[in-house]
Amino acid sequence: MTDDRSLRIAPRVWLGVLAYLLYLAVFYGVWIINGIDYNKIGDSEDTLWKWYVAPLLAGTVVIVIVVSIYGWWRPSLFETKKRLPAWVWIFPGLLAVLALIGLFVGDTSGVTPTMWVLLVVGSVLVGFNEELVTRGQLIVALRSRFGELGVWFFSTLLFALLHLPNTLFGTGVFGLTQVGTTFLLGTVFYLLRRVSGTLIIAMLLHGLWDFSTFAAPSGLTGIAGVIVGGVAVIVAIILIRKETRNTDKVTA
Repeated sequence: MTDDRSLRIAPRVWLGVLAYLLYLAVFYGVWIINGIDYNKIGDSEDTLWKWYVAPLLAGTVVIVIVVSIYGWWRPSLFETKKRLPAWVWIFPGLLAVLALIGLFVGDTSGVTPTMWVLLVVGSVLVGFNEELVTRGQLIVALRSRFGELGVWFFSTLLFALLHLPNTLFGTGVFGLTQVGTTFLLGTVFYLLRRVSGTLIIAMLLHGLWDFSTFAAPSGLTGIAGVIVGGVAVIVAIILIRKETRNTDKVTA
């Protein structure tokens, strides 16, 4: 549990949700202004700049300002709870391998040097932004009210729902499956935060996954990622429940 006295503003759930909504408003606002078509984000240098890098840059400015005002940087970036067992590294490790496989087997022939640069920049930003928004400051906020099972569930749910507006910008009904998929992947990122002791590693893995997805889309690696995420959900529930029971025994 974070010591609220060490923070500029005491964590509250509504403050975490406010930061989340402000980020969404700015990100999707830039998309609307630039006339987004989600299915064509990776088509060219122009689309990558307007629909990938630009909205993420705007979102970075917002979330950095908000977290700085709150004073929540340390608990957002560094885990305050006991680390999970080392074998949990299996899940993020598998996801990293799948992302790398996707890059090697996918078709990247249409990616120009400038597009590679934009993909790298955008992927770094998406990892930083989305992790800081959901598994960073939002976890800090949620821990002020909920037990860890609720923290995992609500932070991961809001991460998944962050992608729901994509249904309005080109994905259609497919966007609903994307919400489910990101919930599963989000659980892997949550486990990575807990096993590594820092959000920074989760930011890097998140960025690598998105980089692979946009640079070399591959249905097979995507399906495999869903399987890894599905098992991760089961493991997360078991480990958190066990952790809670052990904590209750100590405090009883």
